[in-house]
Amino acid sequence: MSHLNSLDTELIQELGGFTEDDLDVRFTPKECRTLQPSLPEEGVELDPHVRDCVQTYIREWLIVNRKTQGSSETFGFQKIGSRKDFHKTLQKQMFESEALECPEHSPQTGPCSLRVLCDVSGKGPLTACDFNLRSLQPDPRLDSLLLQVSAEDFERQNEEARRSNRQAELFALCPSVDEEDAVEIRPVPECPKEHLGNRILVKLLTLKFEIEIEPLFVSIALYDVKERKKISENFHCDLNSDQFKGFLRAHTPSVAASSQARSAVFSVTYPSSDIYLVVKIEKVLQQGEIGDCAEPYVAIKESDGGKSKDKTEKLKLQAESFCQRLGKYRMPFAWAPLSLNSFFNISTLDREVTDAEAMVGRNSMGERRTLSQPRGLSERALSLEENGLGSNFKATSRTISSFFKQEGDRLSDEDLFKFLADYKRSSSLQRRVKSIPGFLKLEISPAPDTLSCCLTPELLPVIPFPENRTRPHKEILEFPIREVYVPHTVYRNLLYVYPQRLNFANKLASARNITVKIQFMSGEDASNALPVIFGKSNGPEFLPEVYTAITYHNKSPDFYEEVKIKLPAKLTVSHHLLFTFYHISCQQKQGASVETLLGYSWLPILLNERLQTGSYCLPIALEKLPPNYSMHSAEKVPLQNPPIKWAEGHKGVFNIEVQAVSSVHTQDSHLEKFFTLCHALESQVTFPLRVLDQKVSEAALEHELKLSIICLNSSRLEPLVLFLHLVLDKLFQLSVQSLVIAGQTANFSQFAFESVVAIANSLHNSKDLRKDQHGRNCLLASYVHYVFRLPEPHRDLLKSGSSTSVPDPRYHTYGRTSAATVSSKLLQARVMSSSNPDLAGTHSTDNDQVTAIMSAKHFHEELALQMVVSTGMVRETVFKYAWFFFELLVKSMAQYVHNTEKQDHFRKTRFSDRFKDDIMTIVNVVTSEIAALLVKPQKENEQAEKVNISLAFFLYDLLSLMDRSFVFDLIRRYCNQLAAKLNSLPTLISMRLEFLRVLCSHEHYLNLNLFFMNADPAPSSPCPSISSQNSSSGCSLQDQKIASMFDLTPEYRQEHFLTGLLFTELAAALDAEGEGVLKVQRKAVSAIYSLLSSHDLDPRCAKPEVKVKVTALYLPLVGIILDALPQLYDFTAADARGGKNRSSISDEEQEGGSTIHQNVALAIAGNHFNLKTSGTILTSLPYKQCNLLSADTTRNLMICFLWIMKNAEQHLIQKWIADLPSMQLNRILDLLFICVSCFEYKGKQSSDRVSTQVLQKSRDVKARLEEALLRGEGARGEMMRRCRAPGNDRFPGLSENLRWKKGQTHWRQANEKLDKTKAELDQEALVSGNLATEANLIILDIQENIIQASSALDWKDSLLGGVLRVLVNSLSCDQSTTYLTHCFATLRALIAKFGDLLFEEEVEQCADLCQRMLQHCGSSMDVTRSQACATLYMLMRFSFGAISNFARVKMQVTMSLASLVGKAQDFNEEHLRRSLRTILAYAEEDAAMQATLFPVQVEELLCNLNSILYDTVKMREFQEDPEMLMDLMYRIAKSYQTSPDLRLTWLQNMAEKHTKRKHYTEAAMCLVHAAALVAEYLSMLEDHTYLPVGSVSFQNISSNVLEESAVSDDTLSPDEDGVCSGRYFTDSGLVGLLEQAAELFSTGGLYETVNEVYKLVIPILEARRDFRKLTSTHSKLQKAFDSIISKGHKRMFGTYFRVGFYGSKFGDLDEQEFVYKEPAITKLPEISHRLEGFYGQCFGAEFVEVIKDSTPVDKTKLDPNKAYIQITFVEPYFDEYEMKDRMTYFEKNFNLRRFMYTTPFTLEGRPRGELQEQHQRNTVLTTSHAFPYIKTRIRIIQKEEFVLTPIEVAIEDMKKKTLQLAVAINQEPPDAKMLQMVLQGSVGATVNQGPLEVAQVFLAEIPADPKLYRHHNKLRLCFKEFIMRCGEAVEKNKHLITAEQREYQQELKKNYSKLRENLRPMMERKIPELYKPLFRVESQKRDSFHRSSFRKCDTQLSQGS
Repeated sequence: MSHLNSLDTELIQELGGFTEDDLDVRFTPKECRTLQPSLPEEGVELDPHVRDCVQTYIREWLIVNRKTQGSSETFGFQKIGSRKDFHKTLQKQMFESEALECPEHSPQTGPCSLRVLCDVSGKGPLTACDFNLRSLQPDPRLDSLLLQVSAEDFERQNEEARRSNRQAELFALCPSVDEEDAVEIRPVPECPKEHLGNRILVKLLTLKFEIEIEPLFVSIALYDVKERKKISENFHCDLNSDQFKGFLRAHTPSVAASSQARSAVFSVTYPSSDIYLVVKIEKVLQQGEIGDCAEPYVAIKESDGGKSKDKTEKLKLQAESFCQRLGKYRMPFAWAPLSLNSFFNISTLDREVTDAEAMVGRNSMGERRTLSQPRGLSERALSLEENGLGSNFKATSRTISSFFKQEGDRLSDEDLFKFLADYKRSSSLQRRVKSIPGFLKLEISPAPDTLSCCLTPELLPVIPFPENRTRPHKEILEFPIREVYVPHTVYRNLLYVYPQRLNFANKLASARNITVKIQFMSGEDASNALPVIFGKSNGPEFLPEVYTAITYHNKSPDFYEEVKIKLPAKLTVSHHLLFTFYHISCQQKQGASVETLLGYSWLPILLNERLQTGSYCLPIALEKLPPNYSMHSAEKVPLQNPPIKWAEGHKGVFNIEVQAVSSVHTQDSHLEKFFTLCHALESQVTFPLRVLDQKVSEAALEHELKLSIICLNSSRLEPLVLFLHLVLDKLFQLSVQSLVIAGQTANFSQFAFESVVAIANSLHNSKDLRKDQHGRNCLLASYVHYVFRLPEPHRDLLKSGSSTSVPDPRYHTYGRTSAATVSSKLLQARVMSSSNPDLAGTHSTDNDQVTAIMSAKHFHEELALQMVVSTGMVRETVFKYAWFFFELLVKSMAQYVHNTEKQDHFRKTRFSDRFKDDIMTIVNVVTSEIAALLVKPQKENEQAEKVNISLAFFLYDLLSLMDRSFVFDLIRRYCNQLAAKLNSLPTLISMRLEFLRVLCSHEHYLNLNLFFMNADPAPSSPCPSISSQNSSSGCSLQDQKIASMFDLTPEYRQEHFLTGLLFTELAAALDAEGEGVLKVQRKAVSAIYSLLSSHDLDPRCAKPEVKVKVTALYLPLVGIILDALPQLYDFTAADARGGKNRSSISDEEQEGGSTIHQNVALAIAGNHFNLKTSGTILTSLPYKQCNLLSADTTRNLMICFLWIMKNAEQHLIQKWIADLPSMQLNRILDLLFICVSCFEYKGKQSSDRVSTQVLQKSRDVKARLEEALLRGEGARGEMMRRCRAPGNDRFPGLSENLRWKKGQTHWRQANEKLDKTKAELDQEALVSGNLATEANLIILDIQENIIQASSALDWKDSLLGGVLRVLVNSLSCDQSTTYLTHCFATLRALIAKFGDLLFEEEVEQCADLCQRMLQHCGSSMDVTRSQACATLYMLMRFSFGAISNFARVKMQVTMSLASLVGKAQDFNEEHLRRSLRTILAYAEEDAAMQATLFPVQVEELLCNLNSILYDTVKMREFQEDPEMLMDLMYRIAKSYQTSPDLRLTWLQNMAEKHTKRKHYTEAAMCLVHAAALVAEYLSMLEDHTYLPVGSVSFQNISSNVLEESAVSDDTLSPDEDGVCSGRYFTDSGLVGLLEQAAELFSTGGLYETVNEVYKLVIPILEARRDFRKLTSTHSKLQKAFDSIISKGHKRMFGTYFRVGFYGSKFGDLDEQEFVYKEPAITKLPEISHRLEGFYGQCFGAEFVEVIKDSTPVDKTKLDPNKAYIQITFVEPYFDEYEMKDRMTYFEKNFNLRRFMYTTPFTLEGRPRGELQEQHQRNTVLTTSHAFPYIKTRIRIIQKEEFVLTPIEVAIEDMKKKTLQLAVAINQEPPDAKMLQMVLQGSVGATVNQGPLEVAQVFLAEIPADPKLYRHHNKLRLCFKEFIMRCGEAVEKNKHLITAEQREYQQELKKNYSKLRENLRPMMERKIPELYKPLFRVESQKRDSFHRSSFRKCDTQLSQGS
């Protein structure tokens, strides 16, 4: 492909040639939420650890970016993204299916339509003769149609029209690739930021009580009842009026703005239904218990008027005096809980755990989550939006209307949780706790992301913070219930002190009202109290001291105070908490002070240099504390002189808890030790060094540090994660910094490296931490991406922690110097890798020099070295989480190149050879690791995939940093190594595919492929070519060069390395077999698809000339796709290729589907051309029944194929086509055929229409049914396949994965939301409509190319059929008017060019074409209609010219119309009439044809068509009445008795209607009739013994078939032109019809008939030696017989009803009676309801009446204005002789012509009477045809009636009873219940009109009338048998009963014996006359017996009576 290599430099520029410096190292300022970053206080010398922490929190991110990022890596989707309104550039395509959705006038319903209903005979208003086509106005004609233009000009005009106004980018219209496969997307990790949970804004609005007498103070906090934990700090709020604030003026020196906040932002990481907002109210201390102080609030009501006013005033004065005196002390007053249950929508929380756990490890970074979710946070932390608290949770006002009084002895948190738990259970505490009426109004809402004027918990203003201060909001710090794994990113240093309980019970009497003063001291002097305690509401921001609330007269009070302290950054030994205890006297005593000192206690803040937190129980000193007390803890004070006086003898009496929230203090001993020792190395420290509770000497420092590094991983996960950034920074620092300790060189790199590996391992293994979709731990990913930077030499470290400046990034400008030898033996062989041999081992004593040398290891070299030399578990872990180390390597290499300014060096010299060796070793090791994992059991595969992808990303990055030929060499090695180690092909391909897919997403991919200007540096693809069957091998004379461009040749793979590899994998994947192949094939195709998509949408490739060049790179793909043709998913059920579609049909259908041999199938289809060529293709291929591709994979391959064909150089394509052998061309046509169906437009898929869409999708079910008929596949299979057709759910799982490419979601085709808005649906339809149009136009272009290329060649005839097949298929799909216009133009050109061939050779194609054209002639779109008319007229005209009589076309058009109208749903006869008129207009205007018979013949044809249309109008009328509709279709079919083709068409129409209504048996019968018709005509033509002899042979299937016997041979001679020429009039067609009938019989459950049908088929198959088909036929027979055996009596056949219509309203139906066949177990009320409902709609419900009984109807008694329907249940009736033949259940339900129903009556006229007067009339009906027939109702043609006398009725009854008994006795297995039921009815004592009564009435005495002797005797014998059966039954029951039924059995036996005794005398009495010698009996008597007993007619009855 040398022409690619000579690409001009301009094009290289176009593609953004290689920029030398691909990577850009950038410092990005950290986003800070607050106006100023959170920093320690000014002017303090910080210790190194705090300084490092602060430094880490404020320094900038260092990010390595790709400069050309996004041109291809993000698929150029910015292009689409930036054109957000991409769809606005598209033209709206018009589709017939959507035009039809507009409401059109539907046929009227309601009474008026019934006039016609009565008028079936054609007396109606509109008959074909009356209706003159000429009265219509024709559509506008195409002017150019009748002009004579040369074929070439015509083709040229068509092409110009087609090429104009086309969509440039095909992929812009396609749904983007499935993200599951998009491995090349590396999500950018989330930026580390401060963790905020779900934020709720709570505003306190007003607080009111019944009386307002004093200031009240509110505080609120959140509590989790289930976890028994306070989950937020307190928020204090002052809602007092100015008057009350004035009471306290003396005690509030200043008021800070921040203390006036009335709204708080709470954060909740783990929402649950157990969270309560607890409001506590305090008041100023006053004398009295809480209850006494609260009394006025309960007792006094404002409404009490004047009296209460005085009281209130008095109380107010009292309160004021208390405020002045005791204003700084508080007392508890009241509290109230508020459940937040409704704010965290709990229904969704139930999913919380399960969903969350399912998401761990998957890609779980949902878009919405990123705002509020902590990265790495445990999955159970859900964001509010997921909990339904998002958009739909608006601000809610809540009012608390009653408060609980605080109980003085129950103030602790434990008590609170008990209260809350009770409250949650009963939502009331009233019984035990006194409540105070009050009113607190709050408003709760989700906090917006940006809240103006907000303060952090440290009171720092949050951006945006406006100048004009309003009341601020306060963020309230959360105390999460579980760990939150988010590394610290801001400086926070807070201490919370919770005094809990004091026990002074045994103390002197004075200690009663106790308060504790809490101070944070920096020394022991009173002035050392630091103002670091956060103030409460309405006061200063910080206070030096704070007092706890006081419980009146309580010696051991509980406290609930929370003291929040801002810890100083530098803590010393003298910092401590001081607690001073006072008694406060509430009563004012003269001269006495308010406070009485009780004692002191204290708590040192540091213990062994470590912050003290936790619970303590402190002793209390009762006197002044001694000096230096704070050096010791209160429990362990050494003895003093004088001794300290302690309360309770130095026991602990004061409980407190201290908690820190700090991003400086690790609160973990391992971390603490590690940091301390690291700082000992960095700064000047004095030894021995104090580390926690041990002292470390300088000599032991190295050992201790190594220990602490090893132990790092033992620390708890939470602190490790919180300080992750700092820990990793320190470890990396140690790894490159060799240090001199105590004169010895210490090397920590191996320990540091192993520790990093261990940390990476534990982070990945933690269940609580998130991973992205590549399995990368999110915390580590964001660390590498944002935080990591090359370790800095210490001399550059900033000393001051307060400065925010960053050191100059370009600091590594030193050369390579030495590092000390590494202790490990493993390293000795390779020690040169990071040390200079000259210096090794020589250590100068000059410290500076050593430090300089030591600090100069290169991090990337050290890291690579450590990766190579690691062993054992460390090595395993390194390669398991290789991605992390790879990214570290890449980032450090990029920084190294950046810092040493090596960008301009040649890439070859950038890195040392040692380093390259290491990289090569690493790649080899990782590759073998991948191979090793894949050989292991299944669960390791996922791990292997992840490692594989991370290796690919590593090489991808190296392409931007290292020498490219070196990287290509690595790629080649990888491929070869994997191939050598893996034996499972699918796995191998899958791995290499994902690997290549990542590499191919490189932004310079095109350059890497196209521009090897000479072939040297390009290694050729390593795999031996999986040689695609090179189709052009047969054409040695052709230009091999062009042919080879479309094949994957070794030269190609040499020149285009990556693409060559990718294609090789694709070819291998398509060829592969085995497990998991489908997935691999999907991956392979998806990789190519996304690659082409990225080119198509890449702005750099937008110019056509560039696109042509790029496309040339992909030409071999065409060869690969053509080779894969047999594997493509078959979107066209109509494609007659055998064995297709395995993937989408069930086993049942498969059996049917794959049994027709291909050639036979094609023959059935009458596809002569296919027999010549395609047939051979498919059989000549090594046609493996290999795995078929899925629909999606096929569709993606097709899009790639179309893209290449669209963008490749058209001239080149034409040359290639011209050189192809016909076999290959036919393959291309086969491919296009599938393509057409693949891109069929599916319409708007709104959720409610998806299902109906699937069913109505095909505008042409009829044609498909025909095809299915031929292929022996059930129509059901067809429907199933249609329903599963792709496109209805293209990418079901996409919604959750749509993350990175948000810009593109707006035109996504997937049904990801079923609740799309109308606009979205319209937009989607717009895009998919354009895709369908564009795809079909490309297909049309290719066909034009084929036609043009093949015109010159001699085998164009075989191609013509193929082209037509594709065109016809495209016309049968739902197409846009744009496409149809071009398609019809092409057709007209074809007709003009190859007319003669078309009519001679392509008879079948011609017929199909007629049908499609007619269908479009009935289109509602004018454009389509005029195009279709013009084309149909051309067809007629040329056929006339070709044969001078166009009988065949006439026949085909007539048949097509007949089959079209059979569908009736979407068919509009008005439009079609209009089109017929237009064709007539063409014929009249066509001057050239006027001299011929043509215009006359056209008019004749059009009249004929018009009359068919008339029938259709009729059918329209009866659309709602299925029976009437079938009658009409039957009548139409009958009228075509002399025109077999048309009769066949109508029989098929009927079959289709039946199938739709699930009348499978009737549908099958229609096909049997059709087959008989074919057999008749075949037997006239040829006399073969194996063919059925006309319709006679079908008698066993149904006696009705004889009506198909041809009227007489002279009616029609079968060989007359155009008659019986259809595809069905062949033996294959006959077999096709019969097989389809058998399928339907089988579905309908008539398995015996299946056998009869196949009896006709088998001889034909035997004659054709078609053993494959015979196999499947016999297996179907076996299945049918199996069904007969297994289903037995469980089979259901129809139920029959006699329906009579009476009344003139029914027109023709008046006085007609029918037998209706209804589905099995239809009850009388059902059919009655249906008919009454239907006719009620027709005539109006009030005019329809159902006659309830079955007595004969007297017409004279009926209301003439009403319509009457009489419905009676009837049963099949057989004479006794018939019963001998009808043995089986099936035989008794098949071929039925006679039915019977019975009507009871008495001679008096009542229906029922006494036994002796009860007569019965049996009516036998005979129908005109036998059931089942081709319709479900048949007229009754004869009616006979028999009357039974009472004794005969009794005989019938007894026979029935005896039969029931016999059946119950002989049932296998026995059914006890059934038996007992029948027995009870027979021998039960209470049975009315039971057997005994019958016997007493008829057998008590011998009848007087001798005529009745025989009946008497018969009844006696019946009783004899009856009583015998009863005995058997009683006996049988004895063996079946259970123990508890014994009594019941006794009872039955007793009743039986009693009955037998009573009957015995009557049974034994014989009539002597009956036993006289026989010859004396007179014959006449005998005759009368005979008559009266059997056929007694009414007349005899009257005589007899």
